[in-house]
Amino acid sequence: MSQREVLIELSLKRPSVRSQCDLLNLYRSNLYYQPIGFSDYDFRILNRMDEIHTEQPWFGHRRLYESLKLENFSVGRDRVRDYMKVLDIEAIYPAKRTTIKNKKHKTYPYLLRGLVIEKPNQVWATDITYIRMTKGFCYLVAVIDWYSRMILSWELSNTLDKDFCIAVLIEALRKYPHPDILNSDQGCQFTSPEFIEKLLERNIKVSMNGKGRSLDNIIIERFWWSIKHENIYLNDYNNLKEIRSAIETYMLYYNQKRIHQSLNYQTPFEVYFR
Repeated sequence: MSQREVLIELSLKRPSVRSQCDLLNLYRSNLYYQPIGFSDYDFRILNRMDEIHTEQPWFGHRRLYESLKLENFSVGRDRVRDYMKVLDIEAIYPAKRTTIKNKKHKTYPYLLRGLVIEKPNQVWATDITYIRMTKGFCYLVAVIDWYSRMILSWELSNTLDKDFCIAVLIEALRKYPHPDILNSDQGCQFTSPEFIEKLLERNIKVSMNGKGRSLDNIIIERFWWSIKHENIYLNDYNNLKEIRSAIETYMLYYNQKRIHQSLNYQTPFEVYFR
């Protein structure tokens, strides 16, 4: 057997690493990359950044960096920028909605400006937030009814993938009457074709915050403030099982027992099912 025939036979038995990566649309460097975990000090920085952003969501990476430096954290500005991506946050700034589109996903205009929201299921909103644990973190996604403030569905995930966002949307659509509009940010989870398809096939209008304008989704931003200050920041949760149980308990309290001044001191549950 010639050398060429041997090489052909070997290539038929097992594709090269380059070929396998080409087939999977991966870079070869990803095959050998070993992700570096976060240290305890990294978690302290992430958790403090989350607290600062919850209190002052208009802070960009420069102000976050300076705030951390004033508190004697040893961290560079580049790492602060990287950690903002981990936290899935960006500064809120008073600017008009950008016209720059995601190269792969279609984005939609913001439909709530000037809209009078006067009944349940007129507008839903969804978003993702960072949830800290003693030795790690996870992400919480929720769907909220804008008018009543009721949380319709929620889920936790270790990653910022689109699947748990789609699952939460499907659950809300299964359990409750469909809304006229669903509002979200322009994150890739909510602009993914799979997510948008679930809305359009039910004739639900898609509304998206302007870039850097999280306050366009103010109702769910207020809920993130509430759950973090009333529960997450007051406790130490060691793992996903503990945090899931705690959030489940809080959701029942928030929906059925926590009264809201903006709802004339009624609960979201009372207003939604009124």
